[in-house]
Amino acid sequence: MKLATRGEDRDGELLVVSRDLSRAVRVGEIAPTLQGALDRWGTVAEKLASVYERLNDGALEASFPFVPARCAAPLPRAYQWADGSAYVNHVELVRRARGADMPASFWREPLIYQGGSDVMLGPTDDIVVRSSEWGLDFEAEIAVIVDDVEMGTSTVDAGDHIKLLMLVNDVSLRGLIPGELDKGFGFYQSKPATAFSPVAVSPDELCGDWRENKVHRPLLSYVNGRLFGRGRRRGLLVHCRAAHDRDHSRWGAADVLPAGGGSGHHRNARPGRLQHLRLHRPAGGGRDRLNCHSGS
Repeated sequence: MKLATRGEDRDGELLVVSRDLSRAVRVGEIAPTLQGALDRWGTVAEKLASVYERLNDGALEASFPFVPARCAAPLPRAYQWADGSAYVNHVELVRRARGADMPASFWREPLIYQGGSDVMLGPTDDIVVRSSEWGLDFEAEIAVIVDDVEMGTSTVDAGDHIKLLMLVNDVSLRGLIPGELDKGFGFYQSKPATAFSPVAVSPDELCGDWRENKVHRPLLSYVNGRLFGRGRRRGLLVHCRAAHDRDHSRWGAADVLPAGGGSGHHRNARPGRLQHLRLHRPAGGGRDRLNCHSGS
């Protein structure tokens, strides 16, 4: 199943989108928003899946062309955004860049921060930055959306709460990160609004490529239409991270949990963010080339 949100207002309008991303249909009679659907997922999931099958069969006259540029993020705002670095190689690289050691525990337990979720950017929304000196960077990630997850949920059971997957552009301002971390309170100004794919998909859409609560496909990222990064699955499992987190509290329906920037040690890995390119580039070896528009 593929779901999208058309950005008519703050929370948007829920759409069911065809498998080939060509058609969509409104489903306000089932759930007006994706948040509303996730709040009642046990009741509405089968109804949405039925609409999805009929849409794919061409049996819905009310369908219309799907236009990703008109979409907001699948969840334009969420109750929680908790980003964890499951791809530990990424953490090792960026810590090395600022002269910080890599604690051994990071290979066993996820590094997590809670970011802003009041504004989630759509797939074609502008990413506004007031100064190029702040070191704008992107990170290609995969995020899951869960239903209610109770405190103490086991590793075995945590994966059953993953309901939808999204692609993520996790925006960072690298020039501001060291100063913020030095204060001991974590990210805030250095992590502006995050951007998302136009659709959220149920794990079964990946067929055999969703196993062990991982996406077994390469994660591709493009800059200005050119292939930039190619990451592969690696690191801590999402459901292990879920169980680790839930030892201390609970998650609510529609919480968004990304797995961190894709990265790996393998020989053919390509960087999934500008920071990795900068780390591997020889001293004085070139500059970043991004199409940006200056503004006040």
